Amino acid sequence: MSKTKLALDVVTDLRNLAGSIETLVIALESNQMDSVAPIEKKEAKENKESKKSAKPPKATLPTLEDVRAKLAALSQDGKQVQVKELITGFGAKKLSDIPVEKYPELLEEAEKL
Repeated sequence: MSKTKLALDVVTDLRNLAGSIETLVIALESNQMDSVAPIEKKEAKENKESKKSAKPPKATLPTLEDVRAKLAALSQDGKQVQVKELITGFGAKKLSDIPVEKYPELLEEAEKL
C-alpha cells in the first residue's frame, strides 16, 4: 500500500473519530439537558442555536484532498512550474502550508492555468 493511500486512510479515520466524538458530546449534552430546569433548557438551547448559526458551514470549503487532486492533475498536464509558482504565490513552500480558508481562492487561480 502506498504512503499516500495510508495517509488518506488516516485522514478518513480521523474524520470518523471526530464525528463519533461529536455524536458523543451531543448525547452527553442531551442527557444533561434532561436534568436541567425548563427555563435553563430553553436558554441553553438558544445559546447552542446561536453558536451554530455563527459558524460558517464547513462543507463550503474545499478540502486539502480536493485542492491536491486539482493541482496534481495540472502537474500531470505539464504545468508543474505553474503549480509551484501558484503555491509559492500564496506564501507557502508546500500545499499543506496554505491555510484552509485560502483553498477556494487557490482553486480559482488553478482554474485559470
